[in-house]
Amino acid sequence: MLFSFSLKSSILLIFFFHGIIFSILLLFKGLQTENKPSLWLGVFTLLSAFYIVPFMLGYAGWYSQQPYRNILFYVPFQQLFLLPPVLFFYIKTLLDKSFQFSKKDYLHFSPALAYWVYAIIIFLTDIIVLKKAYFYEDGKDKDFSTWYQIAGLISLTYYLVESIKTYNRYRFVTYNSVSFADSVMFRWTKRFLVAFLMLIILRILFFVINPEWNEFGRKFWYYVSFSFLFYYVSISGYTNSILSSTSFKEYSLDSIIGLELETSNSNEFESSSKPHELKNEIQDLDNWKEKLETLMCNTEMYKNPELIITDLSSELGTHSKKISQVINQGFGVNFNDFINQYRIKAFLQKVQGGEHNIQTFLGLAFECGFNSKSTFNRAFKKATSLNPKEYIETHYKK
Repeated sequence: MLFSFSLKSSILLIFFFHGIIFSILLLFKGLQTENKPSLWLGVFTLLSAFYIVPFMLGYAGWYSQQPYRNILFYVPFQQLFLLPPVLFFYIKTLLDKSFQFSKKDYLHFSPALAYWVYAIIIFLTDIIVLKKAYFYEDGKDKDFSTWYQIAGLISLTYYLVESIKTYNRYRFVTYNSVSFADSVMFRWTKRFLVAFLMLIILRILFFVINPEWNEFGRKFWYYVSFSFLFYYVSISGYTNSILSSTSFKEYSLDSIIGLELETSNSNEFESSSKPHELKNEIQDLDNWKEKLETLMCNTEMYKNPELIITDLSSELGTHSKKISQVINQGFGVNFNDFINQYRIKAFLQKVQGGEHNIQTFLGLAFECGFNSKSTFNRAFKKATSLNPKEYIETHYKK
């Protein structure tokens, strides 16, 4: 029997074909440029394309006809234990390009490996040894067993939680390490996590509506929704892999992330309960605050759009952890906001001098150390509660 090009099978076939194409593009780009996020996203796209295969072929009539039926039943198309960790490691490598896959990370893929072994045992028993349907005597595809679908949903939820934790951790570290944090923390990462959440919501919704996962006629809209979701992730992720590779100097973020993650959970200076020790700590903090303020005013280091915390620590002859602690405890802000405050002050000084009448706001912002219009506008509104135009119209009326 030839492939039946019905409306349902044809729609899923389009998504399947595009999924294969984008997975090849992503994998090729990842190998060619050593871009780890592209590799992981390529694997995810490939797995997603195969995820819809059973229903695509079901609507084409293959699942109900021989010899396709017996062959397709023994192929584990829906890798529910493999998709979640792949998504998780995509997030890991997207946020930290210095991330190295270690031996313990292989444990994340042990459930998927166990399911592969299970599928191979079923195939060998039914086809090679017994030469009759023993495991598949009930005539139902094991990929749609209730236990497997529920376990896959639990796995997906667990790795979403871990991905959010990872994102929050790197977000904290980045905003305390670089002055261009808004450029480093891709908006795409947030959108991807939302897409991850939508995937879980879809699975829960359709599982509740109809837990019989092998009922082809009643699952079409779920698989179309899933297809749109992975199609969006694949295209947006491919575009992001092109943009992010040149958005900042990798050595800056990689070196700092590696350093800060090792120390972010520890505190070098513990608050003392003894009055005289507490007084010395406060005095020490004030001294460091004064050193930092003097350094920023005298050197105008904030005008460097790629300023990182190690630049300040090197100038003051200490380590980045010390500077980060002084900024957090002494000024009550993170490093990114600390530097942006000086940039905003420098911008307002130029406005007071009337430079905004002969130069654009963006041009002045670049001179003060900002690297993009969006970053400047967000920082300005955060500091003044107004956008630049509103602020100047309010405070500098002609």
